[in-house]
Amino acid sequence: MGVFRKIFKSDDNKVAEAKPSDKAVVAEEKKESLVASVKSQVKQDSTAFRYLSMPLVTEKATELTMLNKYCFIVPKTANKSEVVKKVINIYGVRPVKVNFVQKAGKFVRYGRRFGETKAYKKAIVTLKAGDKIELYEGV
Repeated sequence: MGVFRKIFKSDDNKVAEAKPSDKAVVAEEKKESLVASVKSQVKQDSTAFRYLSMPLVTEKATELTMLNKYCFIVPKTANKSEVVKKVINIYGVRPVKVNFVQKAGKFVRYGRRFGETKAYKKAIVTLKAGDKIELYEGV
């Protein structure tokens, strides 16, 4: 049994040396409490991601991000107050202004077949100077 005790004691000493300092533990607890307080303030909504279906990634939309304006595709029935609620819920920032652009479907032709692309509604969300949304991280 003495051999096993030596093995287990050496492992305990390594674990004791690897413990983080008290300052690091306090800082980590403080960070967790801040995250918990922010999450409690923002009411979670499971339909928010379906409502702001996707960020619009176009050349013009990426240029608008320099002006703190972000573009999203939203349902045709969307209104400004709902978009503001969903942006606050998902990204945790309050928009200053929301504008809409109705995009009509275009007529297309594939060989002898005629058709029309889908119509959609675009929401342009304006934020305050200090706020930002991390949307285009890999683009």
